[in-house]
Amino acid sequence: MFFSRPSGAERWNKDIVLLPHDRVLSRTLIPFIPPWIRPNHITLARLFLIPLDLYLLSVDNYPWGVPLFLLIAFSDALDGSLARVRRQITEWGIIYDPVVDKLFIGSVLYLIVLQHINYALGMTLLLVEAGIIAFGWYRARHGRIEPANVWGKIKMVTEVAAILLLLIAVWLKIDMLTDISTSTLALALIFAVVSVLTRIK
Repeated sequence: MFFSRPSGAERWNKDIVLLPHDRVLSRTLIPFIPPWIRPNHITLARLFLIPLDLYLLSVDNYPWGVPLFLLIAFSDALDGSLARVRRQITEWGIIYDPVVDKLFIGSVLYLIVLQHINYALGMTLLLVEAGIIAFGWYRARHGRIEPANVWGKIKMVTEVAAILLLLIAVWLKIDMLTDISTSTLALALIFAVVSVLTRIK
């Protein structure tokens, strides 16, 4: 089952290097998470929250939609830290966690970003995200399953920051943040390409 730790994932649970935010969460939030809650539970919860957030944003309910966007984005950092701190990395999580993340980012890009920034930039980023999913599935089918690299993590953080800036700009009518968001998305596109190139071997 995907909630358990398959034997094939043991190699990813050896010699884990904790990231700075892993150490922070291990001393603050993670101790309050019951042992029966596993990282993949959080991934699935994020998946089910995406439609709700899309609905709130689509009806311009930003006072609820923006905080929920932040919660969903934070849950991505939380499940990764929980997996590393408790050594609960699984093949299911390695494959499907980034898929859920890309569904989340891609759907908000399509719903909000393409309406307010450079359309070509938004579509290019969507196509790159789709290509990353296809590339990941191809590698998984050929037995080459690897956790996200540092460039992929930086890309995700940059995308979340860019979209958050745009949501705030639309919500509070701050035009300057729209320009900053566009530049940040362009940076995220660069990180996305680098992430793919560093995985090609």
